[in-house]
Order: sequence, then C-alpha cells, then structure tokens
Amino acid sequence: VARWQQCPKQCITVFEWFGLHLNPARRIEFMCGLLHMCQPLELRFLGSYLEDLARKDYQVLRDFEFRANSPNELGVLTDLMDPVVMSKLLVCLSLLGSDSRECAGILFRILSHVDPHNCGLSANDTSAGPLEQLALLFTMASLHPAFHFHQREKVRGQLDKIELSQHWKHTFPCAATVTVYNITSSNSLLK
Repeated sequence: VARWQQCPKQCITVFEWFGLHLNPARRIEFMCGLLHMCQPLELRFLGSYLEDLARKDYQVLRDFEFRANSPNELGVLTDLMDPVVMSKLLVCLSLLGSDSRECAGILFRILSHVDPHNCGLSANDTSAGPLEQLALLFTMASLHPAFHFHQREKVRGQLDKIELSQHWKHTFPCAATVTVYNITSSNSLLK
C-alpha cells in the first residue's frame, strides 16, 4: 500500500484535486505557494528530496539544460505563436538555472512582445490549449528566481491579462459575435 493511500480522506481529496482538476500553471503556482509556507529546515529537506527526484532524469535533460542556459540558443526563439517555439520555451524555462540572469533577460524580452489580448488565436477557436500553454509559460516566468523582481512583476501583469482572456474564452466562446452585435445595436440606437 502506497504511503499516500494511508492519508486521511482530506489528503486524498487534495491529491485528486491537484492531479485531476488543476492545469499545469495552477499546479506550479500552488506548489510554489506551499513552499513559501514551509519552515527553513523543511525547505532544505524538500530541496534534497527534489534533487534526488531530478537526478534520475539528469542524463536525458543535460543537453537541453545546457541549451536552456545558453543565450545564443534562446535568442532565436522569438515567435511565440509557433507551437514548436512555445514548446521549446516551456522546456527552456523549466530547465533555466536560478542564477542565469542573462538568459532570463532574453526570455523576458521575448515575453514582453506578446500581446495578451491578441495571442494569435482566431475568434472562432474555443480550444484552451494555446492559452493554457501561454499561461504556463508566463506563470513559470513570474515565479522563476532568475528573473529580476520588476521583470516578474511585469510578466505577472501580462499573465493576469492572459488569464482574463482564457476566462472569457471559456465563459463566452461567442464573445466576438456578441461584441459585434452590441456595437451594431448601439449604432442603430443613435440614429
């Protein structure tokens, strides 16, 4: 019997909520929030635990990590609307070292050119995939220690706008049609 299966019912509920109901951006945000609530010795233990977990993938990710921390490699990843570039940026941000300020600056410049209101999605596209990936990218950047405080704050502001777009896209999939109708109705009332 796995150790987590011996937890009280509330723990199992939290595990299910975390694994089944949160998107990746929310999982990262939640975990970072929990870590901020830990005591220093708990953090040191968790750091050792995470280091051991990450060690098993070290060989596979070593080349990717080197590229993620190379300014020359990051400089060519500029078109965020290209799904391949988006995937590469997510990998790079995941593997970016906490002291890699130069690379964080390059990533910040790339992210600064994204218009959260016009993320390259058509008005008829109701899928959440591209917006969820964009939200994950901005969430990771807003929490990453390699970014300066003012960079994280600016990225967080953009993330808020992306999440608002994501909320509108899920809540009102026909928002573009409704907006056009309202503008047309308003103009006819003024005549």
